[in-house]
Amino acid sequence: MSDLATKDPWMGHRAGLARNWWALVIRGVIAVIFGVLAFIAPGLTLGTLVLVFGVYALVDGIFAIIAAVRALAAHERWGLLLGEGILGILAGLVAFAAPGLAIVVWISFMAAWAVITGALMLAAAFRLDAGHGHWLMGLGGAVSIVWGVLLWMWPIAGAVVLTIWMGAYALIFGVSMIALGLRLRARHQGA
Repeated sequence: MSDLATKDPWMGHRAGLARNWWALVIRGVIAVIFGVLAFIAPGLTLGTLVLVFGVYALVDGIFAIIAAVRALAAHERWGLLLGEGILGILAGLVAFAAPGLAIVVWISFMAAWAVITGALMLAAAFRLDAGHGHWLMGLGGAVSIVWGVLLWMWPIAGAVVLTIWMGAYALIFGVSMIALGLRLRARHQGA
């Protein structure tokens, strides 16, 4: 066991992490760049995310169809795989051909989810005992419903807001990864 491991058991276990401190810094720098871009150009960032989704959906759809063909050849169930593949390819093509439509559809799904889960939470709040904080669950449900309705009313504005929040997350995450990487570098070089 190295001298470092006897001084600091954490570093002994994670010496590989300390040796690869630079990977954390790079990861953090990429996250910070993404976060800054999300604040400076949220529309561009959102458009890029839609295109990345389009590539993913297209490739995933192709692989699902390949799996369906293989399942058919093996006399296994293949219909759902084929349906999944076709939907994936269609979603990918929509993301490329009409990224604005893809964003509106995505936000609409989020809005529906927020309204439905909010209504369920609100209903559950009325069934809880008063001593169990039913009003907090009701407040959460009401906020969720309002958020969903706002997303339906202004889907593009909602998408931009979500992009900015994602940018804030990326900035905080990136800075913490850079700080961790530099701290590990200092510990590794001090060993």
